[in-house]
Amino acid sequence: MVAKDYPFYLSVKRANCALEVQTVTSPAKETEEPSNKRVKPLSRVTSLASLIAPVRATPLKRFSQTLQRSISFRSDSRPDLLSPRPWSRNVPPANTKRRDSKLWSETFDVCVNHMLTSKEIKRQEAIFELSQGEEDLIEDLKLAKKAYHDPMLKLSIMTEQELNQIFGTLDSLIPLHEDLLRRLQEVRKPDGSTEHVGHILVGWLPCLNSYDSYCSNQVAAKALLDHKKQDHRVQDFLQRCLESPFSRKLDLWNFLDIPRSRLVKYPLLLREILRHTPNDHPDQQHLEEAINIIQGIVAEINIKTGESECQYYKERLIYLEEGQRDSLIDNSRAVCCHGELKNNRGVKLHVFLFEEVLVITRAITHNDQLCYQLYRQPIPVRELVLEDLQDGEVRLGGSIRGAFSNNERIKNFFRVSFKNGSQSQTHSLQANDSFNKQQWLNCIRQAKEKATCAGRAGRLHSEAHFLLSPNGCRVPPGESPLEQMDQSDCESDCSMDTSELGADCERMEQTNSCENEKQIETNV
Repeated sequence: MVAKDYPFYLSVKRANCALEVQTVTSPAKETEEPSNKRVKPLSRVTSLASLIAPVRATPLKRFSQTLQRSISFRSDSRPDLLSPRPWSRNVPPANTKRRDSKLWSETFDVCVNHMLTSKEIKRQEAIFELSQGEEDLIEDLKLAKKAYHDPMLKLSIMTEQELNQIFGTLDSLIPLHEDLLRRLQEVRKPDGSTEHVGHILVGWLPCLNSYDSYCSNQVAAKALLDHKKQDHRVQDFLQRCLESPFSRKLDLWNFLDIPRSRLVKYPLLLREILRHTPNDHPDQQHLEEAINIIQGIVAEINIKTGESECQYYKERLIYLEEGQRDSLIDNSRAVCCHGELKNNRGVKLHVFLFEEVLVITRAITHNDQLCYQLYRQPIPVRELVLEDLQDGEVRLGGSIRGAFSNNERIKNFFRVSFKNGSQSQTHSLQANDSFNKQQWLNCIRQAKEKATCAGRAGRLHSEAHFLLSPNGCRVPPGESPLEQMDQSDCESDCSMDTSELGADCERMEQTNSCENEKQIETNV
């Protein structure tokens, strides 16, 4: 800078400092001399904590309790192809439309409470919660159709076929719940109290069998929705809806998953009503019957949904060679758990634990679909060896990489191995956290116990075919009482708690072996 320009530079600098000071000084101090100290407006100071997004570990997908959890198909193995939209960062946060919780005692005449006991008030609150939940559910289902389905169809953001796949039979559920809400409102007295609801629930709950097709379709619906989010128009539309007040910060899948979460909540709601119902009340017997009905429906839908999910993933397995195909995969009817794991070289793998086989794959895109290419030969669960590895026991692949890795990268490992003749495999797999690792260990151990029990029962079943009749001929399977006993024992024991499987199978084997010897001696 030229020497003659230096005084001018100082005057400009002092002038800028004066302007900055004036932005934060009070009117009473405007007459004071400007300071040459830079003062940053307080309104611009942002907390560092608000800039850090919370970290979420990918949960282990367990399908033994399909309906009890929201079905999640996030694929961490495939990065998001879309960067955040510029407009989404500039739009100020909208006022979220929150749904206020309502209580029966606050909705109706408070004077009634003085004539009711504390237990009866709690019963009325539980009945009102059931009715209010139906009203909220109907509102959400109609909102999903009006705010998401119809606009995307009208704007040609998705085709009608794609929307039908994603929304499934959502329309048919609305009149179903409107019917229950109407029945509950009809039996409500003018003061807001309800005397009997058990007979209504017993007559209405069988209608929930129609949830079968909706819940079974959720697997394919979620996968298609995730795939369509890669489309710029779809992602922008869903983001705008998410930032609108009507969404209550819920995305489209949250709305589509509301019916499932409502279905599994019915047993809890009915138990709460029953808990506050006197033993001599006429509703007592009806409520117990209604609980048995809904538990049976939920269990049946759970099984069918699990079979649908298993079939979905089996159809998306890609075999590199014909020798990788295994009958254990084809015969599987359920996925015990599945999720993303890493090996000791940091390669992301997607592992499936079927009923009797462990399948290690890599997630790939094939014909615009997320598929799973087999990484190694499938491992039979019965012959699988499981090891729980201590933190720091596994060395990461590569000498330089292992030397400079931090402690987080050598935690939460477990090892699965398999050896059969000349074939052998060993995989050191890393979970996201200790909880996820423990879930994998528990699932594999339970699968091994069930497979071992099934194998023992199968051997006893085959031995029953060698029983001889008094004339020396083989007894047909249908005529052998021992075989029928083996089959019934296997079915009953294998459905028990896994902690008792080992001891029960040993007792069953000893009992059947003893009776088998006695039967042979008798026949001879």
